[in-house]
Amino acid sequence: MTARDLARTLTPLGWLAVIGAGVLVVTFAGRGVGLRWDPFDLQQRRLETVEARAIQAESDGEARRLEAAGRVQQAVQVESRHRQILAVERATVAAVTQARSAPDANDPLDLVRADRLRAHDRELCWLAPDLDGCAAAAGPG
Repeated sequence: MTARDLARTLTPLGWLAVIGAGVLVVTFAGRGVGLRWDPFDLQQRRLETVEARAIQAESDGEARRLEAAGRVQQAVQVESRHRQILAVERATVAAVTQARSAPDANDPLDLVRADRLRAHDRELCWLAPDLDGCAAAAGPG
């Protein structure tokens, strides 16, 4: 059977199948050697979408990292303030107990008692220098 005989025996549907097969062979062969045909520039659009998502993901990741660092810093500051509050409470309780049990607790203020109160004030200012009345206080004393 020759090519002419084959051409005469094919129906229109057969010709469509042969042409379709030829297009597929040419397409796969072209892709195999690196040829691309993208008339609507779909590949570039997909690339831009992926790049935008990557930028957004990096931004979100950085935000989460900063949030985590902020939480750690806040926890450290809260712990520091808590220790400071406990130290002030201990010093205050000790001073109050000492003042109430002192033999001169009901007497008018004398120099020894005034010195004891000043020492307690210095300790409070050392523990919390931003208290009103301390030398490092920002506001008026």
